[in-house]
Amino acid sequence: MADGDHYGFTHLRTELRGRILTVTLDRPARRNAISPEMHAEFTPLFRRIATDDHVDVVLLTGAGGKAFCVGADFAGMDAKLATGYPDGNPELLEGSAALVRAQLAIPQPVIAAINGDALGLGATLALFCDVTFLADTARIGDPHVNAGLVAGDGGAILWPLLLGLNRGKEYLMTGDMMTADEALRFGLVNHVCPAEDVLAQATALAERLARGPQIALRFNKRLANAELDDRVGRLLDTSLALEALTFTTADHREAVTAFLERRTPRFGSTAATAPATPGETA
Repeated sequence: MADGDHYGFTHLRTELRGRILTVTLDRPARRNAISPEMHAEFTPLFRRIATDDHVDVVLLTGAGGKAFCVGADFAGMDAKLATGYPDGNPELLEGSAALVRAQLAIPQPVIAAINGDALGLGATLALFCDVTFLADTARIGDPHVNAGLVAGDGGAILWPLLLGLNRGKEYLMTGDMMTADEALRFGLVNHVCPAEDVLAQATALAERLARGPQIALRFNKRLANAELDDRVGRLLDTSLALEALTFTTADHREAVTAFLERRTPRFGSTAATAPATPGETA
């Protein structure tokens, strides 16, 4: 099949070379932050990959050199504070749940080439891949809590599973970013390599897998993912429902306001009395 854009999405570039499909998150000016329009493209993309007989291996990466994906785009979130989320925010439970399930339903091996920082949903998309290559200059974390939100779109499922219960809870409760060295040492990612080599090393593994026995590869993935599939089935809807609740809290309102005012948020009972501290939220 000819090189070039394979599916024709707007914010997700797709290029097929041989039997390897490279998917690139393509909003580099916003550090590949996920807008509602980009979010809406993921589920149909994953479903098309799953049924594409021309694709044996998938590479997922980000455009530009600054970030893989910094999570949801905060632009416009302040408007939601005024209008609210009608009817309990069903799109979060429907669209986000469909995205996670569609990614897990991809039978082909999916390799993440994490070329820069991966935050929130960006980290979740990377960690739901089968093998992860992380640039040595990149950081990875799930800072939902810093926005007063539950990590409902997969983070609360993945981090305790990959890091162990207590370490996973610590990172979910603090929202701290993990360096590449820490991510490798704690077993969060498979490989760390120089930033300029991350895509090449991920591609080398993709080429090796593309030469392998495809039925056996896919069935090994299915078996290995059985526990993850079960965990998603038990927890995803609840975690998204709890995230939807936190979008209505005073803490989330304070986090968005603080982000717009470029200061540190003052959560809970300290919000009315604590002095403002310059800074940013994650």
